Amino acid sequence: MSESTFKESFKVAADQLVDAVKKLLHEGNVRRIVIKHDGKTVIELPMTVGVVGAVLAPMLAAVGAIAAVLTECTIEVERSEKPDA
Repeated sequence: MSESTFKESFKVAADQLVDAVKKLLHEGNVRRIVIKHDGKTVIELPMTVGVVGAVLAPMLAAVGAIAAVLTECTIEVERSEKPDA
């Protein structure tokens, strides 16, 4: 059986953006994080199995820079969902 994916989205204030992305990065079933402002994609972060340590720091720095110029944004999260056994 293959995995299916689903998307969810939520709005966050700019000062909560980095913390929200950090929390998502620690979840194991996240495939992609897309940050949007006024319906337009600002940054897309693909999550692969090998994303660890040294790769996360520049991603979080970019998210922090984006948060500095936005007031509110939407985070779209694509998650993998393993089928029930």
